[in-house]
Amino acid sequence: MAAAGFSCSAADLNPLLGANSTAAAEYICSGFDAVASKFVDTGYAIDNTYLLFSAYLVFAMQLGFAMLCAGSVRVKNTMNIMLTNVLDAAAGGVFYYLFGFAFAFGAPSNGFIGKHFFALHEYPTASFDYGYFLYQWAFAIAAAGITSGSIAERTQFVSYLIYSSFLTGFVYPIVSHWFWSADGWASPAGSDLLFGSGVIDFAGSGVVHMVGGIAGFWGAFIEGPRMGRFDHAGRAVSMRGHSGALVVLGTFMLWFGWYGFNPGSFLNILKAYGESGSYYGQWSAIGRTAVTTTLAGSTAALTTLFGKRLLSGHWNLTDVCNGLLGGFAAITSGCSVVEPWAAIICGFVAAWVLIGFNKLAEKLKFDDPLEAAQLHGGCGAWGILFTGLFATKAYVNEVYPGQPDRPYGLFMGGGGKLFAAQIIQILAIVGWVSVTMGTLFYLLHKLKLLRLSQEEEMAGLDVTSHGGVAYEYTNGYAAEVENQKNRFEMKSPAAF
Repeated sequence: MAAAGFSCSAADLNPLLGANSTAAAEYICSGFDAVASKFVDTGYAIDNTYLLFSAYLVFAMQLGFAMLCAGSVRVKNTMNIMLTNVLDAAAGGVFYYLFGFAFAFGAPSNGFIGKHFFALHEYPTASFDYGYFLYQWAFAIAAAGITSGSIAERTQFVSYLIYSSFLTGFVYPIVSHWFWSADGWASPAGSDLLFGSGVIDFAGSGVVHMVGGIAGFWGAFIEGPRMGRFDHAGRAVSMRGHSGALVVLGTFMLWFGWYGFNPGSFLNILKAYGESGSYYGQWSAIGRTAVTTTLAGSTAALTTLFGKRLLSGHWNLTDVCNGLLGGFAAITSGCSVVEPWAAIICGFVAAWVLIGFNKLAEKLKFDDPLEAAQLHGGCGAWGILFTGLFATKAYVNEVYPGQPDRPYGLFMGGGGKLFAAQIIQILAIVGWVSVTMGTLFYLLHKLKLLRLSQEEEMAGLDVTSHGGVAYEYTNGYAAEVENQKNRFEMKSPAAF
């Protein structure tokens, strides 16, 4: 028996206890065996409790997405966008259970796709318990939630069901297999490492945020802008959401959930670095990751606040909230392997990346009601590059042990191999999501299942697809809503 660095055997104790002491030695050793087993059980319980709690935090981000989306759209589409967030979780739960988890983590497998654990068959194992499935499901539905914001206010409800199921059941799991599964072709844990490094995308600036953002880009691009978003001269017309309060509530819920998203990606907490008994271990790295996450988001929020003030002359609430989230999306890749001071640089640049992409979107007449493609796609890509520049040697070796000469950040003296691997990750994600989700949205468009009719879009999805409104207002407003509904029903059949 051996556990926690201690071993006990009757043969060792016999000389110390004297003659005829075999029974006593066996009794003492059995007691130590029982105690050691309890410590092992306690270790499993601590690590699984930590992972489950992190999964609950990430799942709470769905409430954040729902509130942020609701506040960012016009009042006539509030019920619709909240329902899509509920269905992202529900449909994602079923399809990730049936297919997604197997495609992502079904080992042993090849470098492209997993092939075990469909519908959690022969699960759990010594490597994976149910908490791990729950945690990864929460990540999958986060990617789907990002996409729903990009195509809000003009998309047929049936399209949400189709794209969400496809994204969580197939597209996202393949990407997570590449970079997070031990068998993935670009995983830092794989045996055949990309440039001797593999990709470091610790909590998913690319795997989650870029996947959701690029998918949202293609949906919004193929649909085209909302009616009235650009005037006849091509100038952008402001179409602000109806509730700043919901935007702030959603932002803070997402901030709270990000402490499960980033620190929780360590998956366990009871791990010493070096000899046991030291104050420094994985628990310290988890705390550092929470700090870098906080600093990046906070810096991005402040940079956006003053940047937008200089550009537009206003202290804009929604822009600051989006800037904050852009900082979080960027730091997600390198949160565990960079110094806190570097996180400030990450957040500062992320704010300007978001502002720049928003300006570009306006010039190209690209309409994303939540700036999701720009925020999650653009800032996510910056975060991947940032990791290739600022990952420190000591932290990389702690988080990804087993290879003493693993490349690290270019600006930290680690050469360009990690940075090159990060560039390949960006290209691979853009290519894969564009081929899969771009094709899906194009087919939905050709089948006339994607964009609403003009009458439906004018009236709003709440009255045309969901039979009511999110709020009760004055009698005058209620009468106007009823008139809109009646006019719509006279012109076209009920929406799906």
